[in-house]
Amino acid sequence: MTDAVTDDPRDRPEPSVTLADIEEAAAVLTGVIRDLPLAGANWLEQRVHGPVRLVTENLQRAGSFKIRGAYYRISRLTDEERARGVVAASAGNHAQGVAVAAQLLGVKATVFMPEGATIPKVQATLGYGADVRFFGATLDESLAEAERFASDTGAVLIHPFDHPDVIAGQGTLGLEIMRKLPDVRTVVVCTGGGGLLAGVALAVKSTNPSVRVVGVQAEMAAAYPPSLAAGSPLRLESMATMADGIAVGRPGDVPFELVRDYVDEVTTVSEDEISRAVLLLLERAKLVVEPAGAAAAAAVLARPDAFEPPVAVVISGGNVDSLVLLRIIRHGLAAAGRFLTLVVRMPDRPGSLATLLDDIQALHANVVDIEHNRVDAGLRVDEVDIVVHVETRGPEHCTTLLAELDAKGYRVVSYRGDQVT
Repeated sequence: MTDAVTDDPRDRPEPSVTLADIEEAAAVLTGVIRDLPLAGANWLEQRVHGPVRLVTENLQRAGSFKIRGAYYRISRLTDEERARGVVAASAGNHAQGVAVAAQLLGVKATVFMPEGATIPKVQATLGYGADVRFFGATLDESLAEAERFASDTGAVLIHPFDHPDVIAGQGTLGLEIMRKLPDVRTVVVCTGGGGLLAGVALAVKSTNPSVRVVGVQAEMAAAYPPSLAAGSPLRLESMATMADGIAVGRPGDVPFELVRDYVDEVTTVSEDEISRAVLLLLERAKLVVEPAGAAAAAAVLARPDAFEPPVAVVISGGNVDSLVLLRIIRHGLAAAGRFLTLVVRMPDRPGSLATLLDDIQALHANVVDIEHNRVDAGLRVDEVDIVVHVETRGPEHCTTLLAELDAKGYRVVSYRGDQVT
């Protein structure tokens, strides 16, 4: 967490990126990016007790904010640099942003992706005309290979966040927020390497220094809090999060200075909080959002009293694999106490399962899936473990269901449901 910004940023020494740079980028991006309206969020307003607006960059060209920085960076290359082509490394959003930008500007793009990159993201990047190459198991390994490719071929590396032009491009979103919501009091931004957060914070604070800017990272991939505490970028030893779009092991040098000087706080959210946000954004806002793009909304959901309204919540991306989304939805249902997995040990005889299902139905729970286990070492020969996946109405319903099954004499040997009390 950083200290609150109390001085006027306009009184500080000139940063590596200025408001004038962001304004120039905004002029270049006119007609290139979509001018998206802010979306209402009554379900968040009830928690915050004031206006909340969603900044829907998941609906932006190529599915995220990345087109802003990528296009502006490539647009500033010389003719000779453009002739050499550009290269990038990404697991998804940056790859697509660079591919679209290069296609629009008539520049050859090569993108290195980790071996495990999801098929939809790979296909989308190919569809935008980029030459996709696979290297390494992590983004860091892909980036190192992209740097080698740039050195060998002369292609210009388009870094996902650690370049002034990229930050200026991302900062145009901050100008849009201030134009569309001039009375905003808090801006909440999903954060990985820091390019988006740095650019938005600079634009917002340069326009109105009293607005609070908060960055949000996944707690299992949060490099900024320890780096800010140390006063310089530090590399995480390991990361483990579903929010792969913001899983960056080390803050960029350029954005770090801006985040340090212009951001009021960097907070973190858990995996459960992220999945719950993805689920609610889908159900209540009708928005398909990837885990990384839901981090800011997750923070507001989890700690609504920490954000003074009006609040602008950046939804930074929507590029999520359909199969991954299914798993996240189930995880989100469990985290919200709306999905319960029961293991019930019963006599292995005809009619036992039907009786159990009738009793669960009578308690107004919906059985989604059933499994049988007859090979556990703890089972007698005449017993079976029935694994029942159940949809419920929430934590209180889960607790009631468990209590009623116990009262009926069922042996519930285990259950999973994160919000069961």
